[in-house]
Amino acid sequence: MVEPIRWGILATGGIASTFVEDLALLDDCRVTAVASRSAERAAAFAKKYDIPHAWESVQALAADDEVDIVYVATPHSHHYLPTLQLLEAGKHVLCEKAFAYNAAQARTMFDVAREHQRFLMEAMWTRCNPAIREMRRAIKEGMIGEVVSVHGNFSLAGDIPPSHRLRNIELAGGALLDLGVYPLTLAHLALGAPDSVTATAVMDSTGVDAQTAITLKYPNAIAQLSCSYRGGPGNEVTISGTEGRIELRDYAYRPSGYTLVRYNEAPREIEAPYVGHGYVHEALEVHRALRQGRLESMLVPPQSTIEVMEIMDEVRAQIGLRYPGETHPK
Repeated sequence: MVEPIRWGILATGGIASTFVEDLALLDDCRVTAVASRSAERAAAFAKKYDIPHAWESVQALAADDEVDIVYVATPHSHHYLPTLQLLEAGKHVLCEKAFAYNAAQARTMFDVAREHQRFLMEAMWTRCNPAIREMRRAIKEGMIGEVVSVHGNFSLAGDIPPSHRLRNIELAGGALLDLGVYPLTLAHLALGAPDSVTATAVMDSTGVDAQTAITLKYPNAIAQLSCSYRGGPGNEVTISGTEGRIELRDYAYRPSGYTLVRYNEAPREIEAPYVGHGYVHEALEVHRALRQGRLESMLVPPQSTIEVMEIMDEVRAQIGLRYPGETHPK
C-alpha cells in the first residue's frame, strides 16, 4: 500500500472547496489540515470536509508535521509571502494562478523552492487537462501545420460589487490576472514567448482593468487575446495553422474535447473528458512528481509560468496598472 500524500489547504473559498472535492476522488492522498485567517472559517471548512486539523495562520499550517504539500488558494495578493513561508518550512506547494504579482516574485518563489529542495508548481489546471494535452500532441504532430494565429477570450458578465476580489486593487484584482492568464497560457502553449506585446484596457473606477485586449507578435504568428468582467464574446479559443485549426468552445479552459478542422476536410470532434471538476488532473501531476522525486512539473514547468507572468508585467506596464501591495524581491 502506497503511503498517502498529505495535503494542507490554505484558504477556505470556493476554489479551495472545489479542489478538496476533487482530491477526494483520488485514493492516494488525504487532506490533513486547513488554514484561514479566521479560526471560525477554518473550523467550519474542516468540519465540512472531515479534515483533522484547522489552523488560523500560515505559520501554524507550515509547522504541521502531518502536511506534505500545501495548496495555496488565497487571492493573488497573498500568494508570494505565504508560498515562501511554506517552502522555507519544508512544505511542497501548489500555488494558484495568477502565480504572483509579477515575474520577479515568481522567479524568487522558484529560487526558494530549489534552495530548499521543495516541489513548487503553478495551479494552472488548463495545462494538465486531458483535452489540452491531446491538443498539444496534435499540434506537435503537425495536424494543423505551422501555427500562425491564436484568438482567445475569457469574459464574465454580471453585477460585481466593488468589494469583490475581481475589482479590488488591494487583492491584485482585475480582468488580466484573473481571466486573461487563461488565453495567455493557451497562446503560450501554442507559440511560446512572444517577440512583442501590445495592450490596451478600459479601467474600472476601483483602479483595476475591467476589460483588456492584448496582441502578441511572433516571428510568423500573431495572438489576439481579450479578457473582461464587463461581458464580452464567448469564452472560446481558436488555434489556427497553415493546414487547419483547433477550436476550443464554451469554457475553453476546462474543455472535454475540441474540434479539429483540417482545411478541405470535414470537422472532427475529438473527445477527452476530464474527471471531477477538472482539478483532479493537476493533483495527479503533483502526485507523479512527488512520487518520482521531481521538484518541477513537466506539464506546468517554471519557465512557462515565468514567461506568462512576464507578458502580464508588460501588459500592466502599458495599461498603467500597479498594485499598492506590490513588492519586488531584493
